[in-house]
Amino acid sequence: MQRWQKKKTHFPLIALIFFVFIAFSILYSESNIQGFHQDHSHQRSTIQDGSFLNSTPAHNFNLSKKAPVVTAAGVSILGTKHEMGLFFLVGFVVGLDKFTTCASTVRYSGKRGVSAVDRAEISDRKESSEVETCDFFSGKWVFDNVSYPLYNESDCSYMSDQLACHKHGRPDLGYQFWRWQPQNCNLKRWNAMEMWEKLRGKRLMFVGDSLNRGQWISMLCLLQSTIPADKQSITPNSELTIFRAENYNATVEFLWAPLLVESNCDDAVDHRMNERILRPDGILRHSSRWEHADILVFNSYLWWRQGPVKLLWSNEEKSVCQEISGLGGMELAMESWADWVTTHVDPLKKKVFFVTMSPTHLSRDEWEPGAEGNCYNEKQPIHDKRYWGAGSDLPTMRMLEKVLSRLGSKVSVLNITQLSEYRKDGHPTIYRKFWEPLGPEKLANPASYSDCMHWCLPGVPDVWNELLFQFL
Repeated sequence: MQRWQKKKTHFPLIALIFFVFIAFSILYSESNIQGFHQDHSHQRSTIQDGSFLNSTPAHNFNLSKKAPVVTAAGVSILGTKHEMGLFFLVGFVVGLDKFTTCASTVRYSGKRGVSAVDRAEISDRKESSEVETCDFFSGKWVFDNVSYPLYNESDCSYMSDQLACHKHGRPDLGYQFWRWQPQNCNLKRWNAMEMWEKLRGKRLMFVGDSLNRGQWISMLCLLQSTIPADKQSITPNSELTIFRAENYNATVEFLWAPLLVESNCDDAVDHRMNERILRPDGILRHSSRWEHADILVFNSYLWWRQGPVKLLWSNEEKSVCQEISGLGGMELAMESWADWVTTHVDPLKKKVFFVTMSPTHLSRDEWEPGAEGNCYNEKQPIHDKRYWGAGSDLPTMRMLEKVLSRLGSKVSVLNITQLSEYRKDGHPTIYRKFWEPLGPEKLANPASYSDCMHWCLPGVPDVWNELLFQFL
């Protein structure tokens, strides 16, 4: 005891400065938000159970209480008040950024942090009370130029040039007039005032990549018209952007975290890297920003589809990276995220949603055998209910189902994959702002630079938000 007291008394000043700096950095982004909200409890979600591989409704699973998460460093993460002490206990860890490199690379060794998530097999048994009466994710698209679009592109102050297809010259507007019709039931009609009442005094935060950012922009467009101009504001803060509605004491936010865990791609603007390096056991940088939100909407997928990724664990001192497949890396990241959910989410107080894969339409041959090209110049949805594109990876869906099914009622799944698969007509293609000049060769071949990943607004992401509205 005396030896410890002696060390404590002579603790180096620089270590203390490091600790204060880290604590301040993490808490700074929260300080402007915390005073803006009141504490509110939530009613338990009544979304039914089911396998999202079979396009069933958003679901809540059951999970008994588990022990605290134990990190790779062997330190329990006990909750918000103790997370600052985590750095003090394990030492200062240099964060990843766009300048991070690997000194060398070896194959992935199978090393993992110890997870708090129960890895027992999940039973497929359902109680009689959980019999599904409506599958909101199975159905068809119906042309409806009376009720849709839900807003005009030009009226949305927060529209992105990446998604404003009409502004950038798209001549056909048919993509705006399709309504999703679930099988044997109806989606709740969108009502912005009712949505704001659900959000009163709360923080709604979207966390993920540019597809998730598109859903966030869609939500702003759906909501902003009911807020007086002098009662709304937006505060861009690089990774975290916050829209405030003062008369509802509410915020709708977006946090850039494309791999969910810490990575060298976390710069919201400059994130094009030759190699992607992530810290699979590093969730604190992002979770310190999202943990105080009342409603969280996560996504992650396309960034894992671009080849192998490199792992740089928190306790690796020599910058030796391990290479792993994109799917393997995603599973590790999802497990770290699931550990956070397990230890931090009370479904009576916080609602968490995970949005499944947003499909791409990169090969016209998939819906029109023998044809060349991609989604460019497509003007109609796919009407074959059995259609499934190669861009939606079934092994990834199975992995997600395995991870998410362990989280019980803590997470609800928005299965947007199948319904979005049909919308080959809904992408920006060439009708968006491109950040780099396009040469004559590309301009002569529109399909060569068509964006078949993101979605025009108004359009498909509006339906994703209608589904979110349905389940809140």
